[in-house]
Amino acid sequence: MENGNKSPGLMTLPHPSLELVIARHEEDLRWLRRVPTSVRLTILNKGDSPALPAGFSVREGLSIISLPNVGREAHSYLTHLIDRYDSLAEVTVFCQGHPFDHAPDFHDRLQALADGRERPDPFHWYGFLEETDDPLGRRLFVPWSKNPDRRELPTGRLFTELFLEEAPEFFHFRGGGQFAISPGAVHGRSIAFYRKALALSTSVPDAAHCFERFWDRLFGEPIIDPSSLGPDGVKYLKRIKRLEER
Repeated sequence: MENGNKSPGLMTLPHPSLELVIARHEEDLRWLRRVPTSVRLTILNKGDSPALPAGFSVREGLSIISLPNVGREAHSYLTHLIDRYDSLAEVTVFCQGHPFDHAPDFHDRLQALADGRERPDPFHWYGFLEETDDPLGRRLFVPWSKNPDRRELPTGRLFTELFLEEAPEFFHFRGGGQFAISPGAVHGRSIAFYRKALALSTSVPDAAHCFERFWDRLFGEPIIDPSSLGPDGVKYLKRIKRLEER
């Protein structure tokens, strides 16, 4: 919830079983000490260093799974969905190894889920920025500072290969590729669908950035109403001081 109001895609329900799935690659996971002990932790580790920080107390429900360093977080998330397709928690939260750049309120959202004050209905993005990109990434990915060679993003191609339909004109999403889902959302697709997605996560260049733009569509209809965005296709869900000063 932003600004004390209930976010779209969340509903109030009794306490669910809750699992946090972390796609890690060398990030410092000391922040897990603040995660409620009722939350099951699954670390999908692609780093060479130990997943847990020194002195971290082993807790019930903690799993560490080593994966090959391919496909970034998309490969990790999809691996979990396939492996746990028939044994998903009532709520699964997927995040990167350092979720706070995109979701500074991440600890608060986990606490709300653990307390039963929030629950995805059936999918919820996490992050403070809603964005818009086109099927070639020309709006966001091409000019991105971490893309110095200005390559295009094959989002439209990946979308068409996965869904067997023409890609939309624009994708609206919260940056960071972090979200919560219910089993019902996952089971709307067959396990064969997720296996196909997993294969694409390693065969299509920059696939994780493509999936970031349409995770919601894997589990149902698009979540973000484009009419709620500003004229530039962007909506900030928290105050950004540097933009206000500008």
